[in-house]
Amino acid sequence: MADATTAARARIDRALAELERKILELKARPASAPAIADDDLFAPRAGNGADAARVAELEVAGREASQALARAAAAVREVLDQDDLDQDELRQDGEETESEAR
Repeated sequence: MADATTAARARIDRALAELERKILELKARPASAPAIADDDLFAPRAGNGADAARVAELEVAGREASQALARAAAAVREVLDQDDLDQDELRQDGEETESEAR
């Protein structure tokens, strides 16, 4: 486990050193300089049309899956509600039978 911890720490140290280097480079650049390609780590990458089409497909599939899950959840709730009603009817029938026996 110590080896894994040491390796993880080394990766973190390298990542921090790289981040510090990039920060120093950005600070040293004049404001009028053109942007560096990777100066915004969180900016979306410029993709091609295939990427946009794939994202659109995944969004549609996600919406369809969400709707299917909502329908399934509604069906499960309906079955559970019906089961509760059936149980209530059985209890009432049992109480009526007991009162008739007296």
